[in-house]
Amino acid sequence: MQPAKLSALAVMLACSAAMAAPARTVSPTRPTPTDVLAPDAEGRWVPFDLTPGNQIRFTLDVDGVAVTAILDTGVSFSVLSRAFVDARRLKVRSGGTASAVGGSVPIGWIDTKTIRLGGLTRQGGSIGVTALPATATGSARPIEMLVGRDLTEGYALDVDYAARRFRLIASGRMPFTGAIAPLTVSRDRLVYSGEIVLNGRRLRPLIVDTGDGNAVTLSAESWATARLIPPARTTTISFGLGGAIVTDLVVLDEMTTGSLTARNVELQIEPAGGFSQRMGMAGRIGSGFLQRYRVLLDPKAGRMVLQPGPDADAPPVKSTSGVLVAAEKDRLRVLHVMRGSPAERAGWQSGETICMIDGTPIPADYPGSALSGWSIGATGRVVAFDMCDGTRRTLALRPFY
Repeated sequence: MQPAKLSALAVMLACSAAMAAPARTVSPTRPTPTDVLAPDAEGRWVPFDLTPGNQIRFTLDVDGVAVTAILDTGVSFSVLSRAFVDARRLKVRSGGTASAVGGSVPIGWIDTKTIRLGGLTRQGGSIGVTALPATATGSARPIEMLVGRDLTEGYALDVDYAARRFRLIASGRMPFTGAIAPLTVSRDRLVYSGEIVLNGRRLRPLIVDTGDGNAVTLSAESWATARLIPPARTTTISFGLGGAIVTDLVVLDEMTTGSLTARNVELQIEPAGGFSQRMGMAGRIGSGFLQRYRVLLDPKAGRMVLQPGPDADAPPVKSTSGVLVAAEKDRLRVLHVMRGSPAERAGWQSGETICMIDGTPIPADYPGSALSGWSIGATGRVVAFDMCDGTRRTLALRPFY
């Protein structure tokens, strides 16, 4: 994650949501929908903000209703939230289950009339339905839709992270220059697929996943193939549609994809038998990495274009506390205590709640407040806590990975 995202870091440092959910379901039963890309599509930018979980959140139109969505190229078929569908009493057909980070989730289908996204209009077709919990975005409010591969793969997806906007344009267009890496759509998993090189070893396929707020994630098998020994290693937690998973976390000096050499890259390592391995994938490239660049994803043309931003190679902001928390109204709940951290050595436990930091109550706008920077504070700083169980404790901050 970038240093500018202190509010998100304080909530879920290095553990933003992983929402890749390649569907293992029957495909929609409706005939192929009709897509029309407007002649002026290049001027139809879609504004977005980044969720605390580091995903692209925006609004689109579904059957005349404004819907809050996440742009998620790691999802095979776009899905609406079960809560959104139930509130409108829409009829849902059964659709089996889909594989997601953290486990499997039930899927249904509904028919749609019109979907409008930037310069794209889709008539007819079907869309998936599943539960979309707020925890999967790191936000207090849930989103209503995941816009997946099925809506975007026929076009070039231009994501301008710096300007917080994206657009769909004709495949083959290249509106800016940058490093080029291979990109396809995996025909067995129906997700965007790329590759990386670590220590001279090519690892593929990796899901190129705008819905995963982490930087890069590898399966345990792929990590073993790379034969890298990092200087330090800790743990973190991620939240997907199927629940939470704990992974190892390292910072890579260097990683290559296509003609791009990236530096100071956060990388998570899944446990053996984890999501990526079950999907037959080497891992995922997420928004935590992509947001350092202006990105063009054009699988039809076989390429991903990455134009570095000013902080593309900047070292990631690291926790000096080892406490990963979520804001809950007037308190913070400890989600995970990172291995080898000051918090672990001091005996902190997941599930504990914090009501005051350095004598200041937890504000309602905690993620955006100055108070939220304590967990990445300067080495040697001692932070005082009033825990919600009435006890008090202190924690001395220091680097540990």
